Amino acid sequence: MKKAIRKVLVINSGSSSLKYQLFDMVKGERIAKGLVERIGCGGPKDHTAALDQVVKDLGDAAKDVDAIGHRVLHGAEVFKDSVKVTKDVMAKCRKLVKFGPLHMPANLGGIEACEKIFKGVPNVAVFDTAFHQTMPDCAAMYAIDPKYYRKMGIRKYGFHGTSHKFITQEAAKFLKKPVSKVNLVTCHMGNGSSLAAVKNGQCVDTSMGLTPLAGMVMGTRCGDIDAAAVLSIMEAEKLTPAEMDTLLNKKSGLAALAGSSDCRDICAMAEKGDKKAELALEMLAYRTAFYIGGYNTVIGGADAIVMTGGIGENSSEVRERIVRRLGALGIKLDRKANKVRGQVAVISTRDSKIPVVIIPTNEELAIAQDTVKILGK
Repeated sequence: MKKAIRKVLVINSGSSSLKYQLFDMVKGERIAKGLVERIGCGGPKDHTAALDQVVKDLGDAAKDVDAIGHRVLHGAEVFKDSVKVTKDVMAKCRKLVKFGPLHMPANLGGIEACEKIFKGVPNVAVFDTAFHQTMPDCAAMYAIDPKYYRKMGIRKYGFHGTSHKFITQEAAKFLKKPVSKVNLVTCHMGNGSSLAAVKNGQCVDTSMGLTPLAGMVMGTRCGDIDAAAVLSIMEAEKLTPAEMDTLLNKKSGLAALAGSSDCRDICAMAEKGDKKAELALEMLAYRTAFYIGGYNTVIGGADAIVMTGGIGENSSEVRERIVRRLGALGIKLDRKANKVRGQVAVISTRDSKIPVVIIPTNEELAIAQDTVKILGK
């Protein structure tokens, strides 16, 4: 008989930071959370040293950890669900580093550190891309020579899948419908943003692509852009691919438009009449509404439009700008309800044809839940 999994440690390992949360899955409570920063640049020398710090910070709470769940950026088409970590799984993950060279080494480094420090404790990899693997080819493939897909795996994968999956499940509960029958447009909006079209509980399209660069206007990412514009800038500025990558991923988006990547700052600037901030917010709202309209059509009509993430849960200003553009879908904003922050709420009027619902996401809890599910099989 398998031992019941009680304590689950969730690790989100970045290149220079390590976020963690510890859950009691029997009580459904979070025991602790924390962050170790400056890994390899003035702080802990590597992820093993960072995890040593986590164990010290947790103290007695670190004892008797039953399982560890890890956020892993990219599973490509190799991993369509979360999976228990084995030597074979790690070998396959290392081959996927090419899809996320900035994130994947750190993700795998976190797993390797846990294997050293928590000897014998099972690890589970939870992939950002997994929820989107139900997309049909017509949504996932690019209209380029298929040899690039066959040779290099070039196609749309999507990200924030753990959040979109969690929100889909929570929305189904809220709407009192089985997950297998719920149709949604889920909007994960933060410094990185993506939308997903969910039909009968499964993803059929999402706004991010081969990488997290595509789709929405984001904090420092440009989102959708004509590929020829990229080539024109590279030629004119004599930029290398690496330099262009930095421009598009780290020096674009809201930061380039308004001078800040923080939506709170931009809203405050716009309120004072800053035209650059105003344009940035309008571009963000326009792009969001554009995707919502398209995805509503793709799924044959949404049961709800769900907003989540730092912006989606907390920015009444951005939500209002988005909902103002959804009148053609029969949606009207309830301004009083829209004042809410960080809690479940319907912010559309009662006579709206499609409800707009705020549901806070909890990716760490979702990872812990998946960890229990996988190890319980």
